[in-house]
Amino acid sequence: MISFVSKLVILPTDQTFGGVSASLAMLGDINIGEPKARIGFAGRRVIEHTVREKLPEDFQRSEFLLAHGAIDMIIDRRDMRERVGGLIAKMTNTTW
Repeated sequence: MISFVSKLVILPTDQTFGGVSASLAMLGDINIGEPKARIGFAGRRVIEHTVREKLPEDFQRSEFLLAHGAIDMIIDRRDMRERVGGLIAKMTNTTW
């Protein structure tokens, strides 16, 4: 018997921008990015023009988001099935 847990795992891929990132993509219990994926609400130039300052080179990359707590981990797409399967197995107390 599988006991289901109410957890939402989000996998924003390159590139995830706009309303999706603002309303859904970052609301998971576990947010997993791909290496160097671009994830954000608006484009870099729009933000720089709005805040009138130069943004860090890695701004809106998954590595920047991980360092600032917006995503929980970075997993290469080739490893995604195994790693996410393992996470789901842990959350549901099953084997993978």
